[in-house]
Amino acid sequence: MIRALLIALTLSASPLLAQSRPSALAGQDTGAPIDFDADRIEIRDEISQAVLIGNVVIRQGRLTLNADRVTVLYTRQGENPAMQRLDARGNVRLVSPSETVTATSAIYDVPARLITMLGRVNLDRQGSKLSGQRLVLNLASGATSFDARTPGAQTGRVSGTFIVPERPAGEQTPPK
Repeated sequence: MIRALLIALTLSASPLLAQSRPSALAGQDTGAPIDFDADRIEIRDEISQAVLIGNVVIRQGRLTLNADRVTVLYTRQGENPAMQRLDARGNVRLVSPSETVTATSAIYDVPARLITMLGRVNLDRQGSKLSGQRLVLNLASGATSFDARTPGAQTGRVSGTFIVPERPAGEQTPPK
């Protein structure tokens, strides 16, 4: 009985906080240009890095990433740099039309289309909330993985609150 209840809860929560509107992360245009704005930029071309410092804002399609500092790792393809990875540190905030995530750091693996958020991660999806230590967002599929692992500790707990949609007036609860 308990196992069946756990399976039912897992399946109902598996689309990440199932709500009437789907996650805006699914189908994110990862080929869209990556625009940035910061107080200062340091170009370290000899090691294929750019460091954005102070009030950093990065936009790609419908996603916005804010942080205190972002290190951009790139490769050269002819004259143009090709972004490989963005490492964000300090007051990291990722916003999409349906989610807001905060953390102490984040890594965006651009070719793999994965964003990993680390350290005191809090996710708010249309009022439903999860918190833990590590969140991986797959921008190609919209799939997410949330856990409480920290470096050096393989245990921990994810906690959350799910918002229950209101029933239309007069709708009955199905019989048991």
